[in-house]
Amino acid sequence: MTTSESTSFNMDIDEIITEAYERCGLEVRSGYDLKTARRSMNLMFSEWANRGINLWLIEERSKTLTASLAEYTLGKDLIDIMEAAITKSSKDYRIERISRAAYLSFTDKTSTGRPTQFYLQRSVTPKIFFYPTPDSTSTYTFKFHALTRIQDAGDDYTNDPEVPFRFLPCLISGLAYYLAMKFNPDKMMVLKQIYDEEWSRAAAEDRDSVSLHLVPGGN
Repeated sequence: MTTSESTSFNMDIDEIITEAYERCGLEVRSGYDLKTARRSMNLMFSEWANRGINLWLIEERSKTLTASLAEYTLGKDLIDIMEAAITKSSKDYRIERISRAAYLSFTDKTSTGRPTQFYLQRSVTPKIFFYPTPDSTSTYTFKFHALTRIQDAGDDYTNDPEVPFRFLPCLISGLAYYLAMKFNPDKMMVLKQIYDEEWSRAAAEDRDSVSLHLVPGGN
């Protein structure tokens, strides 16, 4: 049996849009058809951020802290912080995430030391607040796993989407559903069902595979 010996299949934005229109029983006939599909794709990427943790969008980041400075601005592409630690003298120390109410309850926010807690303000431009405020006795580095936004489709239709190949069927089904809402409502419900099923399968596989250790309890 002869095979291709290739595992590099992918689809660019133009091909994804074309496939999505075909699933709606439509064809791409104008520049506006491409433009409105690209807009729908970007809206769908925003909606994906509300569907759960997309593991391929988690990346390790770090920020060097400044003595006597408790507040820092993070990148606009940040959605959330998954895990974090404070590094001091090449050693990592656990840091606890707290709520806004807990941070506001601290009477003296100017006290200094090695930060042991942080509050993440999930605004349009995310900010982070540390307690206690970093002191000048050492260099502290905040290391964290950031859950980030999916990159936009962009203006170039030859771009590849920032999704793993396993999510291509889900991406196309979702875009077909979004396009059907605008151009072919009669197919909207069946396309939504396909989209939801393919999302469920892809999301179920997009998880950490770790060993399970069971420790028998005693009386």
